[in-house]
Amino acid sequence: MSNKPHVIRVKEVMKTDFGSIDGIATVGDALQKMKSLKTSVLIVNKRHEDDEYGMITSGDIARHVLAKDRAPDRVNVYEIMSKPVISVHPEMDIRYCSRLFADYNLVRAPVIENRVIIGMVSPNSLVLDGLYRLFQQA
Repeated sequence: MSNKPHVIRVKEVMKTDFGSIDGIATVGDALQKMKSLKTSVLIVNKRHEDDEYGMITSGDIARHVLAKDRAPDRVNVYEIMSKPVISVHPEMDIRYCSRLFADYNLVRAPVIENRVIIGMVSPNSLVLDGLYRLFQQA
């Protein structure tokens, strides 16, 4: 009998529905998309194969547009997004993913496999889906 702890992988707790937007879009466009998708985070698409993904959050918009009294329709997503984003692999243990979130103060991380985003993971999904499952197995 093995005493090896049960491992829950990121792919087991990630959400596969997420929004994306082009960097050239305006913050106004991003706001509309966030509102319609009921999310506070959008992935910014790659411009070409050798590019990296970006991310824009409602916090970015608050800091760089609202707090500076800038017009959302005059600011492009690429001006305020984070890029490149810290991403995780679907096979990563949720314990290591949680450490990554804590170390880098992340709100979301795309789950990338073969250079394509297949999902998103958040602290909520790590705790409410992942840790809860570990707790139930103990």
